[in-house]
Amino acid sequence: MRIDLATLFPAMCESVLNESILGRARKAELVELHTHDIREYTLNKHRRVDDAPYGGGMGMLMQADPIYRCYEAICEQVGTRPHVIYMSPQGQTLTQAKAVSLSKLDNILLLCGHYEGVDERIIEEIVDEEISIGDYVLTGGELSALVVVDSVVRLLDGVLPSSECFENESHYNGLLEYPQYTRPEVWHDKPVPEVLMSGHHANIEKWRREMSVLRTAAKRPDLLEKADLTEQERSLVESMTKK
Repeated sequence: MRIDLATLFPAMCESVLNESILGRARKAELVELHTHDIREYTLNKHRRVDDAPYGGGMGMLMQADPIYRCYEAICEQVGTRPHVIYMSPQGQTLTQAKAVSLSKLDNILLLCGHYEGVDERIIEEIVDEEISIGDYVLTGGELSALVVVDSVVRLLDGVLPSSECFENESHYNGLLEYPQYTRPEVWHDKPVPEVLMSGHHANIEKWRREMSVLRTAAKRPDLLEKADLTEQERSLVESMTKK
């Protein structure tokens, strides 16, 4: 898989892409990660990429032409047209299901806006979808783009030791993750649940599933509407909500 980021701040992105799981995956060539400085594609001798919006208003807009030139260069490098995502608070909110679907693509280009956004015509011309990471506004699209990259790359084959590393995590199966514990066995007079010390794997899995259901009911009950629960688990939720 190849992921490209078109940005005004490639160094900011590179500092994240070279660290932790992303950095290891990149070094092991399990994924191609490339950053592109949009300023390099402007014809303006001052490398200016923004201008005032027509009709007036506060702030500046990123111009369409430098972005499009950057896009064309990336298409030429890739050898095909990538799936283009514009990071925008107007987009659909990123979910685990979306991350899974994106992980199945061969090429993704993430466009990071800045200032007051980008010229609408570039969205109409090259963007396939808009994605948001939440209902709030950031200074630029870099942070949200990096969130998308991280959520996608960790799902690729070989990046994590096993698929179980992400299949048991919050949201992957529609539920929040069960509570976890490590040494010491007792901390601040709070012991680790006995079932986890039993070595009985079937009981442990049953407990973890129940805790996931109960935690989801307590913290994110909206997720239960689409969760695949057994009758026993639904009864468990109902008994908890009646307390």
